[in-house]
Amino acid sequence: MSTSNELRKISAKLEDEPVLRRPRVEDGAKIHQLVKSCKPLDLNSVYSYLLLCQHFAETCVVADVDGQVVAFLSGYVPPSKKNVFFVWQVAVDGKAREQGCGKRLLREVLQRPYCRDCRFLETTITPSNHASQNLFRSFAKDLDAPCEVSICFSDGDFGQKRHEAEYLFRIGPFDANQVK
Repeated sequence: MSTSNELRKISAKLEDEPVLRRPRVEDGAKIHQLVKSCKPLDLNSVYSYLLLCQHFAETCVVADVDGQVVAFLSGYVPPSKKNVFFVWQVAVDGKAREQGCGKRLLREVLQRPYCRDCRFLETTITPSNHASQNLFRSFAKDLDAPCEVSICFSDGDFGQKRHEAEYLFRIGPFDANQVK
C-alpha cells in the first residue's frame, strides 16, 4: 500500500467488517510482513507462518480487505489441554487498530467447531505490551470471566537472547456458547 488513495480505501472499508477467514498458504508472506510491522511482536520466519496457514488454519484467522491481510491471529489447542485455546499472536495493522478488530478475531476463532470445548483462553504477553494486555483484559470482561496473570517465562528463560519476561494471561472459565 503505497498511495494515500489505497490507504483511504482500506480505512473506509475497515469501518465495515473486514472479511474474517481461515488463512491460506498464499497469505503466509503477507502475514510475515504484517507481524514485522507490529512492534513489539516477535517476528517468526515466513516458513513458520506458512505452516500456521497450512497446518493450523482451523485455529488461525485473518482479516482481509480486498486481498490485503490487515489482521492475523494465530493460536492452537494444546494437546494436553483440550479445554484451552492458546493465542500465540494477534497482529493488527496500524490502520485497523482501535476498531475492535482484535476482539473480532478472538470471537471468530472461539466460535469455530474446533474450539467448541474450550472453556479457557491463554496467551503470554510481555510487561511492555500494554495494547495486548488491554485487549485481553477487556475480552475477559466481555466474557464475564476472570483473568488471572502469572509468570510463564522469565527473561532468564530466554538464555542469552535479550527478551522480556512473558506473563501468562488465563481467562476463564467461560461458556463457549456465550462468545458472540
